Amino acid sequence: MASATPSRLLQLPAAVRRAAFSQSLTPASAFVSTRATPTLLLTTATNSPPHQRQYATATGSTTSSDSSATSSSVNATEVSHFNALASSWWDPHGSSRLLHLMNPLRHDFINRCLTQQQGGSSISEDDSARTKPRRRYLDVGCGGGIFAESAARKSTDCEPEVIGVDPTPEVIAVARRHAREDPYLLGESQAGGKRLQYINSAVENLGEHIQFPDQASASRPTGAPSRPQFDIVTLFEVIEHIQHPSPFLSTCLSHVKPGGWLIGSTIARHPMSWFTTKFMAEDVLRLVPRGTHDWNQYIQPWELKEWVGRQSELSASDWQVQGVVYVPGVGWKEVDGSEGVGNYFFGMRKRE
Repeated sequence: MASATPSRLLQLPAAVRRAAFSQSLTPASAFVSTRATPTLLLTTATNSPPHQRQYATATGSTTSSDSSATSSSVNATEVSHFNALASSWWDPHGSSRLLHLMNPLRHDFINRCLTQQQGGSSISEDDSARTKPRRRYLDVGCGGGIFAESAARKSTDCEPEVIGVDPTPEVIAVARRHAREDPYLLGESQAGGKRLQYINSAVENLGEHIQFPDQASASRPTGAPSRPQFDIVTLFEVIEHIQHPSPFLSTCLSHVKPGGWLIGSTIARHPMSWFTTKFMAEDVLRLVPRGTHDWNQYIQPWELKEWVGRQSELSASDWQVQGVVYVPGVGWKEVDGSEGVGNYFFGMRKRE
């Protein structure tokens, strides 16, 4: 596909090429609100009650047949769009190709956050004598399980126990079917929990499906929902599909243990990201299907950082961000300073 990229561009009509070039040079003010007029994406919507706020994951779905997603509404358009992609989720050359290519960088960023938390010390991969600690992951909007499976296999410095949650029945079925191909994933970790399991549910209703015996519930008020907590909660390519990110992020944060991390990736709302992710990736190169992204839902890293600053549970000093750029024929590369114009990773740590 990469070798055909130049010819695909040259085959475009001259008028289209000129329009694309002109569009890429459009001033940012034509697309993006200035900081004097902040976006409403990361503020709590007051004109819709919590149970009507939309929850849509990277798979684009919002509810499922075996989950009681009373706190989530259905986006039928996204459900239809992403359900159609379920069968090709594990095709490394299919519609999820860019997610497969990005996955190693996800782990690199997580390791960087954990290393920063440990004061810069690295963990020896040859230290087999010590007891490995349990590390619980919650992968929200897990889709077909690209990240969840890889996290369940990374047992060098810990005993991973991974739960992938997604409200789309079709992609969860794909994830479960693919996991059954490797008996190791279906076994138990040395810490005694399942290495990998998938739950067909919206994250708002996770407590109805999973509870950890070692997490006491005595401090929870009577009638309050169960909030199983994890060392790492991930949101990879998710929040750009969320209509009201602020309450969604708050829900995800409630599942992070004190001292744990909320880590994700998304796309900055900038003219360049419109050009690369909408015009080029969807319309010209067809790297992803049309309609995968809504540019108006993209979130600038400074907006996320300001949200972090408003949360008493989070430490602003532990905010992490890293821009990444897709280079055709090469893959995803970390590019410092690019987080404001395209794809980026973000990480926030919950106070202990």
